[in-house]
Amino acid sequence: MSERPQDRTGEKGTRADGAPRRMGPRPLGLHLTAALGSLLSSSAALPLLRNGSLPWNPALRERAAALRDEMSRADRLRGSAGPSADDRLSREVDREVRRRIDAVLTGIERYRRHPYVRDLPDPPVVWTEGGSRLLDYGAGGSGLPVLFVPSLVNRAYILDLSRDKSLMRWLAARGFRPLLLDWGRPGPLERRFTLTDYIAGRLERALDVVVEAVGRPVPVVGYCMGGLLAAGLAQRRPRSLAGLGLMATPWDFHAEDAAAARRVAAFIQPWGPALERWGELPTDALQALFAQLDPLLALKKFSSFARMAPESRTAAAFVALEDWLNDGVPLVAAVARDSLAGWYGRNDTMAGAWMVAGLPVDPAAIRVPTLALIPERDRIVPPASALALPAAIPGARILRPPLGHIGMVVSAGAETGVWNPLAEWLAATG
Repeated sequence: MSERPQDRTGEKGTRADGAPRRMGPRPLGLHLTAALGSLLSSSAALPLLRNGSLPWNPALRERAAALRDEMSRADRLRGSAGPSADDRLSREVDREVRRRIDAVLTGIERYRRHPYVRDLPDPPVVWTEGGSRLLDYGAGGSGLPVLFVPSLVNRAYILDLSRDKSLMRWLAARGFRPLLLDWGRPGPLERRFTLTDYIAGRLERALDVVVEAVGRPVPVVGYCMGGLLAAGLAQRRPRSLAGLGLMATPWDFHAEDAAAARRVAAFIQPWGPALERWGELPTDALQALFAQLDPLLALKKFSSFARMAPESRTAAAFVALEDWLNDGVPLVAAVARDSLAGWYGRNDTMAGAWMVAGLPVDPAAIRVPTLALIPERDRIVPPASALALPAAIPGARILRPPLGHIGMVVSAGAETGVWNPLAEWLAATG
């Protein structure tokens, strides 16, 4: 490994026919292997079905037994004429496998050729440092300023995804002044960063810019990993915060499945030499890690996309979100070690062992008004993990919208379930 791989975005220019040149879904080989392996295993499992040794999901055992009985009755009635039930089932399974393979490949190809391109102009940039920018969505207005802190491993524009799905522009239209910290892509400077550098350094300086500009404390809202960074900030700078908003923020990484969390931590071990050489964990490695949460997600969602009318708003919304998912950001080496080995492996957050600038991050020490929005259908941050943080913050308020991790900011139910209650709480903090 002599050089660091170039990180590629979800978009890579255009083809000769003018359509976007997409690299995703990333990593493509992993998604295809998982989808095809699952589908082709159906034929391979038929002998186990016949002899009754297939380890069925308990919910399907009765249906499987009924299918075997039906096949036996059909063979008895058939006698010696015509193909056996086994032969007919094999042909039908093969036909269905081929249909589903065609569907997922069609969906992927249609996604890669879809004409959608995100064309939202950036708002004014009021501060920069290294690769980071502070975007002011309420520039020139007198609305309540709010600092939003996204994750370090995804692009910040999930909060400004499209003209139809933008929490930032929605809040600005309602009289707020949202300021979004776009962390950017790590450069030579950031590749030496630790979580302390991000929180006690860059994030605090961004906060100072906002507080000095408006002359008063401001609410800070963190999304996912950004909520962890914001919690560390709230403990360090309580006089600069009017409130702390936590959106799908993990805390107890062993709450629902400690073994799975430790498997996530073990993922980093083979990447040790790459971290040393490149100073970061590449985007495709992170995408492979996220894919472990639901290995068959690509099969399901691209098969569904193949059935959508390409010109529909639903299809455009799918492509917009998928482009963001594939437009990931590498995680610098020290942060990758602290978050994967520390948070997931040792559960440092719950153990009181997560340190920022030499001091443990202690939720009980957070003394600012706090709202935790914890989506009930979150498969990325289990609700039990997220609930542990506001449970330890004195006086924290908890809302549990019936949404998913990403759905809480871009789905059809986001405005009712998240945006409106967040706006009401922000107005009350001002």
